[in-house]
Amino acid sequence: MKAAFVHHSASGNNYRCSQAGSVLRSIYRYHVKSSGWRDFGYNFAIDKCGNIYEGRAGGVAKPVLGAHTLGFNANSTGIAVLGTYSTATPPKAAVTAIARLAAWKLGLHGADPSGTTQLQSGGGNLYKKGTNVRLRVISGHRDGYATECPGKQLYAKLGTARSSAARYQGR
Repeated sequence: MKAAFVHHSASGNNYRCSQAGSVLRSIYRYHVKSSGWRDFGYNFAIDKCGNIYEGRAGGVAKPVLGAHTLGFNANSTGIAVLGTYSTATPPKAAVTAIARLAAWKLGLHGADPSGTTQLQSGGGNLYKKGTNVRLRVISGHRDGYATECPGKQLYAKLGTARSSAARYQGR
């Protein structure tokens, strides 16, 4: 596990945290029924209240292969914040949860959340298959794939998540 890719679910922000389970079920249905994947694409999800949910099955402490950042699913974990953060500011609780989760998950594998790493692209719309790419250990989906995800506002908070995660790891 060398990197964490942060996403937004692009599913809207007007849910109550008590409704997060139904939002997750709708994403699961989309990934499995509509997209034909075997499971939820993201390894983890975070709601706007900062609650963390296991996504893809297989064990949260294990390096489970997700389906979240085409070309960079290997050696990475995918964290989706429920909502759309193109213009909406992500809640502080969600950014804190990203930092705490990333510190723990990346710490299991000795990765420094404030650092960079090299990943080899499995092929996608931004990097050809086999290209070695230097990425931040905590990156946005857009860093590995040509997309607006995780939205401009959430992407702008990744620096905060990186520095907080490094502090949580004692760095």
